[in-house]
Amino acid sequence: MEEIREKQSEAFLGLVEVMDTLRAECPWDRKQTIHTLNNLTVEEVYELVDALSVEDWPNIKEELGDILLHILFYSKIASEQGHFTLDAMIQAQIEKLKRRHPHIYGDLKLEDEAAVKQNWEKIKLSEGKKSVLGGVPRSLTAVIKAYRMQDKAAQVGFEWNTSEDVWAKVKEEMEELHEVMEDQSASYDRKTEELGDVLFSLINYARFNKIDPEQALQRVNNKFKSRFEYIEANADRPLTEMTLEEMDALWDEAKKKGI
Repeated sequence: MEEIREKQSEAFLGLVEVMDTLRAECPWDRKQTIHTLNNLTVEEVYELVDALSVEDWPNIKEELGDILLHILFYSKIASEQGHFTLDAMIQAQIEKLKRRHPHIYGDLKLEDEAAVKQNWEKIKLSEGKKSVLGGVPRSLTAVIKAYRMQDKAAQVGFEWNTSEDVWAKVKEEMEELHEVMEDQSASYDRKTEELGDVLFSLINYARFNKIDPEQALQRVNNKFKSRFEYIEANADRPLTEMTLEEMDALWDEAKKKGI
């Protein structure tokens, strides 16, 4: 274990040294600010998500490295401007993790994952958070944001009792959506709201049953993309000249082939 730790320390410090050199000597790296790096960081995170979704370990390794470099980049800029140093940032994270895991670094006894999550939210509130939902980033995608808000609310007891209770809510919202869609006088805003209610309730149903709705939708997106590309690759003429039935036949071919 000690040998592994030494290798990890050596590698980390080597990357820190590279970051220092690039910041000092590379015209592009010297020019960057936290604002110019922002969108690039988001892009790197999504590239990691793409690799994670298909368990592409070589790319996972590469994308994690890219993100680690970005962390060092922001820390370097912060140090230059006198906000904080890399070691101070790391130490603050160590202290926070220990503070939020009193069942590991203290005397508190917690029986299971649910208890750990509930206590985590209590600690965050004691640290000055004004709302259980306060830590959910505004810029999260809508699906992930809904999931995270529902999960956090559940930690303080705002939760359904059974899966059937949640499904009943889904059916209720779907009926209301169907009614408003059939109502010719219903406004666009009303229809949008009812559709949002259905999506929110479906996400909650997935969460309650321990299914990640973002991953589920991503799988369907990938499957749709692969099967539609099969149609494009195997069509004997432009798709605009084909009937739906002809395209469906190719879709079924792709499905039978496990695409």
